[in-house]
Parts: sequence; structure tokens; C-alpha cells
Amino acid sequence: MSRILSLLFALLALFAAATPANAERVRDLGTFQGVRTNQLTGYGIVVGLDGTGDDNLEYLTQAARGVSGRLGLQLPPGVSPGLKNAAAVLITAELPAFAKPGQRIDVTVSTMGKAKSLRGGALILAPLYGADGQIYAMAQGNLAVGGLGVSGRDGSKLSVNVPTVGRIASGASVERAVMTGFQNGDILRWNLFDADFLTATRVRDAINLRYPGTASIEDGVTLALRLPMGADLRASMMAQIEMIEVEPAESRAKVIVNSRTGTVVINSAVRLSPAAISHGKLVVRVEEDERVVQPAPFSRGRTATEQHSDVQVEEAGAHVVNFQPGASLAQLVDALNMLGVTPSDLVAILESLKQAGALNAEMVVI
Repeated sequence: MSRILSLLFALLALFAAATPANAERVRDLGTFQGVRTNQLTGYGIVVGLDGTGDDNLEYLTQAARGVSGRLGLQLPPGVSPGLKNAAAVLITAELPAFAKPGQRIDVTVSTMGKAKSLRGGALILAPLYGADGQIYAMAQGNLAVGGLGVSGRDGSKLSVNVPTVGRIASGASVERAVMTGFQNGDILRWNLFDADFLTATRVRDAINLRYPGTASIEDGVTLALRLPMGADLRASMMAQIEMIEVEPAESRAKVIVNSRTGTVVINSAVRLSPAAISHGKLVVRVEEDERVVQPAPFSRGRTATEQHSDVQVEEAGAHVVNFQPGASLAQLVDALNMLGVTPSDLVAILESLKQAGALNAEMVVI
């Protein structure tokens, strides 16, 4: 029994040692070149609104003439239709990688004029274009609007969420596929999300350990992978590569400061050189009041007032914290919490440490 337990503990230790503590899958560190989504945009008309449309906007009138012309209805010259129940909209969508004709994708519809709400509207058939000017999908359908807007005759308004943006689930059908280069050539490139030579080296080594001679580094982002021809075999190998676990390099030391909200984020790579921080607040209070002075009895004096000033000085939080070489994030946070600093004070302290050369990190102010 003891031998079996010893063997089990040895196997557990072996598995724990084989998997890095901070391992990430290759698919979470980057993506294959060309295997990505593509943005589509289009222009259309939403009809069926309850008097919340654009009315007589010129571009909406032109679009309405075009739609009616395609349906065989020609408006007489000089006639400007009132279109309170219609709105000119922009349509956006994302075309997934490997999307084939006939598949459905979601679309988002947004007003571009004076329409107050798209609730209850329906999008008339509209083409969606890619960056190359080609039509890749056709959109049409009833809108789902999560917002609500109402207004009164006196000008008062009430809005819940945004009623001028709607969404059509599976509202567009794909008409053209985008070539990804997945099957072409014997080399497929894989790109890191963030450039890092050490991470690229570790990914290359991990891939070559599984498939010797497959990966080589082109730069700090790109790896060239020599994959076999044939979609079936290549897809299986790509799936195996994406699931390989790699321990990425530690990110660069950064301190992110949001000047609008006072939010400060410090990553774990931040280190401090020897430094001492003194933080305190000087509070001065001056109180003015008048005192009544009574004359002595039978002194023929008069009752009068005199000014009395009370000046108080308080210094709170007068602490000094000494940092040893290589102080970590945890030590920095503990020390600043002991000082009781506010977010604005924290920004001032970090800027002072950076100027003194004691903060070994990149400060990013957004």
C-alpha cells in the first residue's frame, strides 16, 4: 500500500512539474495570419416607425426614391414624401473567418439623422460592403431595440438606454467568402498579440518540441510554421498547436494612471530602488469670533466687542516609509496603505518616485 501511495505522489509531482505555473495556451497568445474577422458596413432605411423617423431629410428622400424605384414605383418629379415613419441608418457587421455563402451573421443598425427611436422598425434589404468595395452580405429584418425614448410637448424628454441603435440577430446572409490563405503554400504564419522576443522564442521551442523543425521566428511577433498540405491534415495540426501550453514572458513594468477617474493600476513587474517616502497633510484652521466686553461697575464705561482669533495647525499622516532595493508590488501597496493615501495622492507619489529614479517602470497616463 505504501509503495502505491509513493508512486501516486511521484506521478502527481511529475505532472505538476510538467505544467508551468503561469502557462497559457498558444491560442490565447496569438492567432494565425489571415484567420480573422472582417468589418462590413452598409447604408439602408428602417421603416415602420411610429412617427419617430427622420422626416424630410434630403438623403432619406433620395434613398426612399431609390427603394421605391427598385420596386417599380416611380414618384412624380417635385414630390417630397413625408417620412416620419422611416429613418436613414448605417449598418455594421463582422464577417467571421471561413464564413460561407448562405450563413447568417448579426448586424447592428444605428441612426444617422434626426430619428428619435428605431423601436418597432424593420430594415429594408440593404447590401453590406467590405473594405475593397465588394458586397459580402445582404441585411434585412426586424430590429430589436433595448432603449426607450419619450418626449412631451413642453420639450421634456425621458430616455432609457439608447433607442437609436438596434440589432438584428442573424439579420444578414453571407453572399461572398473571404480567402484566408489557409490552404495555400507550405508556410502559415502565426502572430503574437503583443510583440515579445522571449515569448516568441518560448512558443517556437514548445512547437518544435511537439513537431520538430516546424516553427521558426521571423521577428518579435511572427512565427513561420511549415505545415503539411491538405486542409484536413493541416487543420488537425493547427488544432494541436493551438492547445500547446507555454509560459509567456513577464510583461514590462507599467503603472497605468487614469487622470479622469483617479484609477491607478500597477502590474506585478514593478520594482522600486532604495527610496524613502514621507507623506503628510498640513491642516490650518482659523476661526474668527467677536467677544462682548462689559465695563466694571460704576466705571462709566461702555459695553463693547472685541475680535478674537483662534489659529490651529494640525499635521496628519506624518509617516516616513523606507523601501529596500527591489521592493515588490505587495510591499509598495502595503506601505502606501499604511500612509493612508488617496488615489490623487498616490499619483503624486508615483510621479515623484519616477522623477527621483526610484520607480523602475513605465508610467502611462490616459
